[in-house]
Formats: sequence, structure tokens, C-alpha cells
Amino acid sequence: MSKRLLICSMLLLAAQARAEDVAIHAGTLIDGSGAAPRKQVTIRVHDDKIAGIDAGYTAPAGARIIDLTQATVMPGFIDSHIHISAKLPSRVNATEDWLTHSNIDRAFDAAVNARAMLQQGFTSGRDVGGGDETVALREAIDARKVPGPRLWVSLEPLGPTGGHGDPRSGLDGGLSHPEWNYGRVDSPEEARLRVREHQRRGATVIKIMPSGGIASTGDDPHAQLMTNDEIRAAVETAHALGLKVAAHIYPSPAIDNAVRAGVDSIEHGSFASAETLALMKAHGTVLVPTLTVYEVYYKAALEHPELLSPGTAPKELANDPLPKRNLPLAIKSGVKIAYGTDIGEGDHAMEFVLLVANGMTTMQALLAATKESAALIGAADRIGSVQAGRYADIVATDGDPLQDVQRFSWISFVMKGGVVYRSLGVPTTEQ
Repeated sequence: MSKRLLICSMLLLAAQARAEDVAIHAGTLIDGSGAAPRKQVTIRVHDDKIAGIDAGYTAPAGARIIDLTQATVMPGFIDSHIHISAKLPSRVNATEDWLTHSNIDRAFDAAVNARAMLQQGFTSGRDVGGGDETVALREAIDARKVPGPRLWVSLEPLGPTGGHGDPRSGLDGGLSHPEWNYGRVDSPEEARLRVREHQRRGATVIKIMPSGGIASTGDDPHAQLMTNDEIRAAVETAHALGLKVAAHIYPSPAIDNAVRAGVDSIEHGSFASAETLALMKAHGTVLVPTLTVYEVYYKAALEHPELLSPGTAPKELANDPLPKRNLPLAIKSGVKIAYGTDIGEGDHAMEFVLLVANGMTTMQALLAATKESAALIGAADRIGSVQAGRYADIVATDGDPLQDVQRFSWISFVMKGGVVYRSLGVPTTEQ
């Protein structure tokens, strides 16, 4: 045998060894398309993709059988607004943690949070505000060096000096760090430059901060702080590079301006009026309500205000209850709603409970975390549903989550890309 033929044979054998056929026997399948649940089906998986779905329980030759006949099977969940390295606000002092930790520290925190997310059933996520550690983590997950969800990352949010994303706010003016300028946008020219820099550094989505925020010092969540020209420059540049734009905004006038400028999603949108929601629907702009973060920060502001950034506890107490009250208005408007928690560490399934408690049906909440989030990310042809050709990102829970929303918090099986990471409620050793 020639040396070249020997090498080709070895490569072929290696490829065959990596490939695996799996047949998942699902007692109930909710496939993420919006169709009614199906009973007693077999999901055929070849390597990392779904090969097909059969009625009844079949046993294809050579396939490994996974018995989920007593479970409800669903697509892997997608959290479209995360900060993968972020810690719970009730656990650490925000200012101290920010000033005493580097991106290397945050990368290790992010790896821990990513593994926990995957165990909770979240097989994909969109990080909308981190640093180079988010790109490094994404690459490490894709290379299967560490377990975690598929990641789309924005790097630092883009916003003006003194805005919601300015790391200097509340600090001694003499403190400085080169990376604190990576998200600064004080002109249309800077907006174009930052978007291009972020894309060069590995961003796959762009995050902008047109309005003030709540968990930040010195800015007003009711005010638009980026100019319309700056917003348009960022959006036009991002879209020219094939990147979507997520916009952190609270007040209606600022949302209106961003929607007309072409942003793809409004993150939070807490003060949106009926007229603003109608404008979003007309433009196809997606709302990501992020109720979880308000629940978490409201509790921290009540119980541990000293741990939050200076001056933010009163803002939390005054504004955090508003998104829940406004969600029914968004649902009634018919605007597309995607699932997002705005956390890193913590319970990413909490959003299911909050969405349902504030007006969504359980199926609508599930579709927000699957179909709608996949479409927002721009990956509906790969994730967000259980159908042939999609990644084999599959989760399961005992019982019926459409009747008991708490079941989304009790995920007993997790498969991502054909690899099982949780079985019988226990993490596996596979990576």
C-alpha cells in the first residue's frame, strides 16, 4: 500500500470513528416550529445533525438508542441576551469586582457560567457586552476544550462618554485603562470605527447603548444619549459587514429613533408605548424583555444595596417593576419577542416563569427561547428547532412543561451537536 493511500485510509477510519448514529425515542416532541406536540416519535441523529424524525419508536441498524419515552423533548434553549462572565449582584461588590479582576479572571468565570448554562438546557447564547474573553471562550467551546453553549458575541457595548456602558462612571477620574475606550462612541465617525474594530476582533453581533441604563452610575434611563447620526452610522456599518445590531434602550422616543435607523432588536424596551411597539412590529424589530435581570437586581437593591454600583439602588427600586407591567402590552401588540435574561451566573430558566406569569402562554415562552431567538440571531437554519438538517441540540424534561412552566427548570437531558452533556439529570463526562 502506498504511503498516500495509507494516510487516506487512516483519515477515513478516523472520520468513521467520530461519526455516530443515535435514535432518540421521544415520548412527546415539541419541535420548536409552533406545531402541536407529537407523541411517540424517533429522532434520528447522525454525528452532530438531526437526520430525520420518524413516527413511532424505530431502531435504525447500528444506532445507539436513547430512551426518553417518559419525557418531553424540545430544541435546546437559546438565551439571546447574556453577559457570560457576569456574577450575581447579591454575591459580589460590583465596583470592587470590576477593579480587581482582569479579562483572564473573567474568562474563567465565563467558563464556569457557560458550563452551568449548558446543564440548564441552554445550548446557544448571544453575549451582548463583554471583552476579548468572550471571543476566546466561544473559540474554546467550538473546539470542545470546555463545555458550553454556542456563542454569538458583541464585545464591548458601544455608547457615549458618561453613558450606560462607560466603565469610568462613578470612579476616580484619574483611573484609566486602555480597554475602557473600546466601546466609546462620541461621533458617527467613532461609531463606524468601533464597529469595524469589533468585527476585526471577532464580534459576530454589535451592541449599542442609545439610552441611559439602570445598573450604572450617573446616567438617566429615560434619556437618549447617543445621537441619531451615531446610531445610524453604527447600524449601517454593522449591516454592511453582515452583523446584526442589538440596542439597549428604555424610553419610547429613543426606541422610535433606533427602530427607524434599522436596529434588529430592542433590548429591555421597558418604557415602550403602544405606538412604539406598533412601530417595532411594522419594522420587524424584535423585543428582548429580559425580565430576569430586573428580578435579580430588584432583590439585590432591597437586600444588599451596598453591593451595587454607586447610586444605582434607587434607580433599580424605581424602575425594575415596570417591565413586568408593560409586557402584556408588548404581547398584545404582536411584536416578535425573543428570550433573554441579561445574566451570566444564575438561573437562566427563570425567564420562562416570569414571561408566563406576566402574560405569555407557555408555548409562546418556549418559542421565544427557540424559534424566535434563533431567527433573531440569524441562525434559524441551524438551531432553534428539532428538524432534519439542524444541529442535534436537544433537551428533555419529565412531565409536561406546557402544563407546568417549572418543568423548564428541571432539565434531565441535554444534547448539543450530538454530544450528550446531561443524562438522567446528571452531567456526563463527554465533551
